[in-house]
Amino acid sequence: MKKSTVGLLVGVAVCIGAGAWYATRQGGAPAPGQAGAGQPPTVVTVTTPRRQDVPVLLQANGNVTPISSVELHPQITSTIAAVHIREGQFVKAGELMFTLDARNQQAAVDKARAQVARDRAGLADAERQYQRSLELLGKNFIAQSAADTLKSQLDSARALLGADQAALRAAQVDAGYAGIRAPMAGRVGAIGVYPGSLVQLASVLTSITQLNPINVSFTLPESALAALLAAHKAGAVPVAAGVGGKQVQGALSFIDSSVDPVAGVIRLKAQFDNRDTQLWPGQYVAASLTVQTLKDALVIPQNAIISNSTGVFVYTMEADRSAKVRPVARLHSFGLNAAVSGLNGDEKVIVDGKQNLRPGGKVRLADQAGNGAPAGKGQGGAHGKKGQAG
Repeated sequence: MKKSTVGLLVGVAVCIGAGAWYATRQGGAPAPGQAGAGQPPTVVTVTTPRRQDVPVLLQANGNVTPISSVELHPQITSTIAAVHIREGQFVKAGELMFTLDARNQQAAVDKARAQVARDRAGLADAERQYQRSLELLGKNFIAQSAADTLKSQLDSARALLGADQAALRAAQVDAGYAGIRAPMAGRVGAIGVYPGSLVQLASVLTSITQLNPINVSFTLPESALAALLAAHKAGAVPVAAGVGGKQVQGALSFIDSSVDPVAGVIRLKAQFDNRDTQLWPGQYVAASLTVQTLKDALVIPQNAIISNSTGVFVYTMEADRSAKVRPVARLHSFGLNAAVSGLNGDEKVIVDGKQNLRPGGKVRLADQAGNGAPAGKGQGGAHGKKGQAG
């Protein structure tokens, strides 16, 4: 029993050794022409840089703010006599909106007008008396002091007339407060008073908001300040506001005089034509402004760019189907693409497959990877193909 077991183990060992020797002879030894064969070519896809004008955009979230918005208050204490506008109505500057009960103010105007008429009559009488005194003084019928007294009475009458005329104008101003008119063109807000409502100086009648033109307020990091100032100095800076899937075009109108030291941002405003009322106060929009346009820039896909400790570069496929490192500088990124410098524009930039590349390594285009010569029949054909790859 023991002898048969030992014999079986010896037989197994001999079979394993024979198999290993056969495998070494068949696969381990290099076939003729394959000595020193290297790695097979890396399958890649390439693209040629294209030239185009690239706008340098700065993007931020902003909100729509009116250029001006006012609340209407009465200037006198009275009651509402009539409301001439509706909520949400667009009004023109100077349009009558409310009428207040102005009977007291009108009575004050009438009283002041009567006082002015009385003063004019008194002034005319004082002038006649003074002129007569001058004639009598010339004939030495009265003393100089009498004429001087009449002169002072004349001056007093003139001053009294001037004071009462000012009082009349003040009364007319108060009476004018009875008609409340729109101080500017805009849209009427909510109305909280009705005919018969008692209103005082603190009462809010309604509001008017200017909708055209309109502003969009937003902030940008202080790192963008230099580019903003340079663009603003060069001319109008175009700004686009995205709302409801549409782009509204405007221009930068305001750069704040200081940077927020806490948030590290600069406040900006852009003004937009809003005749179609596409922008509404308080609305959030995506704002983008063009600070520069890179003329005839070289554009490549962003995923072709490699950044590591040695710098920023791309791989290009050379005429001998080898990979070459080309250092580049990323000028501006937009979407899936980037504008770069450091290329001539006629290179074949490797986009896919670069993760397996080494400088000088052989490459093969992806659309040619499946179109090579068919492998030969049997084992020899496979080795022949491997020798060609080496």
